[in-house]
Amino acid sequence: MAEQEPVVTYERIERTAVVTMNRPRYRNAQNSAMTYALDDAFYRACADDEVAVILLAGAGEHFSAGHDIGSPGRDADVDFERRAGLWWGHAGKTGGESRFAREQEVYLGMCRRWREMPKPVIASVQGACVAGGLMLAWVCDLIVASEDAFFADPVVRMGIPGVEYFVHPWVLGPRVAKEFLFTGRKMSAQRAHEVGMVNQLVARDRLGDASRELAAEVAAMPRFGLALAKKAVNQAEDLMGRHSGLDSAFGLHHLAHAHNAEVDADSLGGMDAKSMKRAADDGRDSSG
Repeated sequence: MAEQEPVVTYERIERTAVVTMNRPRYRNAQNSAMTYALDDAFYRACADDEVAVILLAGAGEHFSAGHDIGSPGRDADVDFERRAGLWWGHAGKTGGESRFAREQEVYLGMCRRWREMPKPVIASVQGACVAGGLMLAWVCDLIVASEDAFFADPVVRMGIPGVEYFVHPWVLGPRVAKEFLFTGRKMSAQRAHEVGMVNQLVARDRLGDASRELAAEVAAMPRFGLALAKKAVNQAEDLMGRHSGLDSAFGLHHLAHAHNAEVDADSLGGMDAKSMKRAADDGRDSSG
């Protein structure tokens, strides 16, 4: 089903490129079309010498409710031009071969690609930031969140150990990461700020202004210095095992999919968009 509006919009405000996910009707659920549109926007911003900082936002009430597992615009069987790696496409393949190829490209591969953008990226988060939405926020260097924002990785309910871009231990610390995964609770923006995942916590009506103000402050720094500082921190994280940890967790992720496909209704453990949303809405907040 064709989208009526562009799934991602792009605007330059002085030295900030504002990239906005634009599927508010579906809480900015990420189909492949959105993934590649985001990649186009990020590439455009990185190539523009007038852009110093990238701001990632979501239109409507929510930043992103995660991967699209049930909207009319879901396009899981469509093979887009591959950019994150050289593995063959998933369309026309079956079983684990298809799922591994697709998720390695559009989920893990794209997130790794975006983390390496040489320009600082700021996530401006309101409402739901769940699963795939969490992955998008986590590839950003800084996060500004509204007080009504919440974060969750509920896929353990599917029997899966976590989302494909598994950086929980580095972002949250091991014990908080385990609590986050084991309980499936929604983490409030306040708690996320307390544990260091969110840089700034602001009122909802201040989110846009506060995000742009931070972007302008960062943009005043020398461009090459920012790129080198970002690379230095990323390299330090990788020396702490982040890169190899991602590969290891991705293998466990696909073991879980294969197990579900053998013993349950499907590779998602019988869960769909409605049941996942219902479980998330029923879950308690983790506020401290």
